Amino acid sequence: MNKAAVKLTVLFEEPFWVGIYERTANGKLEACKITFGAEPKDYEVHTFFLENWNCLPMSPPVDAGTMAEKRLNPKRIQRAVHRELSQAQIGTKSQQALKKQQEENKLRRKTVSREQREAEKELRFSMRQQKKKEKHRGR
Repeated sequence: MNKAAVKLTVLFEEPFWVGIYERTANGKLEACKITFGAEPKDYEVHTFFLENWNCLPMSPPVDAGTMAEKRLNPKRIQRAVHRELSQAQIGTKSQQALKKQQEENKLRRKTVSREQREAEKELRFSMRQQKKKEKHRGR
């Protein structure tokens, strides 16, 4: 009985997101490395492989070896996936730098707007005082 298996692993290799596509058929393993650039969405990866699966530059076939496939408990797999997804996502260095810049700009805007509000308030107060003095002058 011939068994065919396909596996796609998407991982981050500094500075790009990379997909490793493995195809096993008739005891032979072929692999291909695809560079995505920015982090791809699930639907982007799916459409990419639907459109380009036949023209991917696969490596020469090598003997896959006979690893006994261990049947994994679906609940255990689901818990592992949930655990990985719930961990805090740090992002790339450029994303971190942009986030830091955004926070600094936010703080700067807050201080500038606070100073403008204070100056406006002070101006209104001084105008009211000036108006009071003009009313009482000479009468």
